[in-house]
Amino acid sequence: MLLVQMAGSGRNRAWQVHRKAGITVCCSYRTRDHCKPAQCVPSGILSLPGQTSNLPAQRVPSRTFTLPAPWPGSTSTSHRWYSTSPSSQAGQDSKPHDEKGTGKGGKSLASQDFRRLLALAQPEKWRLSAAVGFLAVSSVITMSAPFFLGKVIDVIYSNPSEDFSSSLTTLCAILSGVFLCGAAANGARVYLMQTSGQRIVRQLRSSLFSSVLRQEVGFFDKTRTGELINRLSSDSVLIGRSVTENLSDGLRAVAQASVGVGMMFFVSPQLATFVLSIVPPLAVVGVVYGRYLRKVSKLTQDSLAEATQLAEERIGNVRTVRAFGKEMHEMKKYDNKVDHVLELAYKEAIARSGFFGGLLTGASQMTVGELSSFLMYAFWVGISIGGLSSFYSELMKGFGAGTRIWQLLDRKPEMAFNEGEIITPEKFRGALEFRSVAFMYPSRPEAPIFQNLDLVIPSGSVMAVVGPSGSGKSTLVSLLLRLYDPNSGSVHVDGQDVRSLNPLWLRSKIGTVSQEPVLFSCSIAENIAYGAEDPSSVTQEEIRRVADIANALGFVENFPKGFDTMVGEKGVLLSGGQKQRIAIARALLKDPKILLLDEATSALDAENEFLVQEALDRLMEGRTVLIIAHRLSTIQNADAVAVIDQGRVVECGKHEQLLKNRDGLFSKLMEKQASLLRNRDTITAHR
Repeated sequence: MLLVQMAGSGRNRAWQVHRKAGITVCCSYRTRDHCKPAQCVPSGILSLPGQTSNLPAQRVPSRTFTLPAPWPGSTSTSHRWYSTSPSSQAGQDSKPHDEKGTGKGGKSLASQDFRRLLALAQPEKWRLSAAVGFLAVSSVITMSAPFFLGKVIDVIYSNPSEDFSSSLTTLCAILSGVFLCGAAANGARVYLMQTSGQRIVRQLRSSLFSSVLRQEVGFFDKTRTGELINRLSSDSVLIGRSVTENLSDGLRAVAQASVGVGMMFFVSPQLATFVLSIVPPLAVVGVVYGRYLRKVSKLTQDSLAEATQLAEERIGNVRTVRAFGKEMHEMKKYDNKVDHVLELAYKEAIARSGFFGGLLTGASQMTVGELSSFLMYAFWVGISIGGLSSFYSELMKGFGAGTRIWQLLDRKPEMAFNEGEIITPEKFRGALEFRSVAFMYPSRPEAPIFQNLDLVIPSGSVMAVVGPSGSGKSTLVSLLLRLYDPNSGSVHVDGQDVRSLNPLWLRSKIGTVSQEPVLFSCSIAENIAYGAEDPSSVTQEEIRRVADIANALGFVENFPKGFDTMVGEKGVLLSGGQKQRIAIARALLKDPKILLLDEATSALDAENEFLVQEALDRLMEGRTVLIIAHRLSTIQNADAVAVIDQGRVVECGKHEQLLKNRDGLFSKLMEKQASLLRNRDTITAHR
């Protein structure tokens, strides 16, 4: 199904004509009579009569196109169309070309891919142009060598009685100079191609990482992290190679094969054995240079692995990154990593240029007066044909990698990244409200979470939310952070719909502490500083202060390295209670107006629960707090308790009031918890 916005005159006739073509058109001014059998609704979503799903069709902008004039004398009409089919998944844009890549559609796709590959090289056009120039020089010198050497051999063998020593000395000196020029040109070509390719890959990776972090959380629900990492690493390398080294090798192969085939008919094959005599020296040179290049390449790959690890961890923990509004910070951090990769790549490029330049020089000097021109040309032709085969296969790999990259680069987030209004500090109070909210996760549209949910949390109050497992308690946190938007209804902060607010600003005012807090694989100090707007400006005194308030200072100072202690991947080197207190310190440093606690003490033992609860009580002072809770100790401290069941709030009031209703769900939940605690204590007593 397509939603088409039309501009221009004659909309009625245009709708009638295009409807016959199988396209249902919804006019931009949303006149219901002009849009049957489809129905235009005020939100601009196109739906079929009788459609009962509460999930509105997703508006996924694909491209602007122009339909032909619907009748003679009328003008063409521009449209923006949106896919509303369930298959419009994240990262998969509707394609107007042939999906199988055959026929005209396939040719058009290949042409588009080739143009996009060339467009990547646009910023490096001067470097690449210079590289092509050096390629022409080195190719001409390389392919002229067999011809001139053959002539020298002919002169010597046709006049055996004459003394050519002085002439040969001069000629060899001239040829050596020419070959040295060729070696220098080839070295310059390799260096320029290598550095240009790495610069293209660096920019591509940076743009791709930025595009990934800008996507809505629903995109990550349907996309595997490993696939994204692969696109950042191997796919980007293949694309960079396709537009630089591979293109250079292809041009050189074409030139050498063409010239070689022509010149083979003019030279003598008698000295074939001398061709093989150059193989052992070249092998020795290759081993020496190969060891050095292998060392430099390993350093480059190690540095690249660090950048990939950073990207994988941040993408895998994108909810934490988004909750703290650190997208821009992570983009800069990743840029620094890939800049280091670029520095090592420059060293590798210098090493490779020296190797290939020296290789050409050595080969040329050894061939003077020794190698058969015919066999040399045959040798070059064979290599060139192999190079053409490699060029084509690498180009196809680049096309395949490009298709995967374009999907991410072209994908527009369904949710604004850094756009919208902000509430001024003097007006910001932190009052929260859910109004008739209906919601289902995009990955599970058949399982509604909320249906007409209403909840009000006054500014500065503490609201505890309880309910059976799977009732959607944690989903409230996701909606407040605007990781998702409700399918109907709205979420408000100080009376403003969160969809109208800037998401980055909103998340900067909200602190979160979850049941299983995510820590990054760096030091304790860096994890705490992550809560600040600018982590690099946080002082050690500030970190110690919030750690003390969070009851974390004691155990941190017991570590040999203190705040410099590494926590391991996702904090695996710390206990659950320690991770919770680090997360509380991180939230304290953020100093949020709104605090979201998602079952922050449910997985802790009694001792850790007391320490964490004490830290949470300090954290909650003077803030609007939403607590997703199970334990009675947490609920008792709340100003009000909301009970969620079957997608809506079924009870709401003071803790004591709800307990008085013996038939209420809250009383039953508390009674069940008390029974479980009694059973646990009984089992412990019998041990």
